[in-house]
Amino acid sequence: MTKVTLQEIKADSYVQALIDAGNRHLAAIGYTEHGLRHAGLVSHIASNILLKMEHPERECELAAIAGYLHDIGNAVNRVAHAHSGAILAAGILERHGMPPEEIASLIGAIGNHDEQDGNPVNNISAALILADKSDVHRSRVRNSDLAKFDIHDRVNYAVKRSFLRVYPKERIALELMIDTEICPVMEYFEIFLARMLLSRRAAEFLLTQFELKINDVKLL
Repeated sequence: MTKVTLQEIKADSYVQALIDAGNRHLAAIGYTEHGLRHAGLVSHIASNILLKMEHPERECELAAIAGYLHDIGNAVNRVAHAHSGAILAAGILERHGMPPEEIASLIGAIGNHDEQDGNPVNNISAALILADKSDVHRSRVRNSDLAKFDIHDRVNYAVKRSFLRVYPKERIALELMIDTEICPVMEYFEIFLARMLLSRRAAEFLLTQFELKINDVKLL
């Protein structure tokens, strides 16, 4: 068994094909961007959360791998994509020679990242949830016609800045700057409340608190 690295996973052509296919499939049904940009950003943020909270270096690396792989199930179907993604990831990681106990931790994290039925079950999953739910930004919107925006397009396009700030041993804060002329704050809560509640549970799993600030006002 070997210590599989994020760079090895990034270099895997099968992984790239799954991410690309999933992103195309979601584009076909009108979803926001879920491609290499999202995978790479979630990977970096998940690892950084644990790094800032002084978790072991290997756990930070595993969080980065989980973040990169978390949405590969979209290549199968958006419905239950976390579950199918976990199954796909198990085969990929086994092929790379990852130890079974690390694979088990990663598939638990991937399988629990969706707000529909997910829960933080280990440190990696908690970091992945927080990283994934923090990626809301106008760069994810594919629709170029503002007149045809649905509520998801409006909320994402309204976010001019998004940053997940880690205050070790104090809190993890999602800081958003929203153009309220495009989207009122209530619309953000209308579609993302479940994500924010899951983020709060994830922060509590890491023995800290979750804070949401929109336009410098604390809302959660």
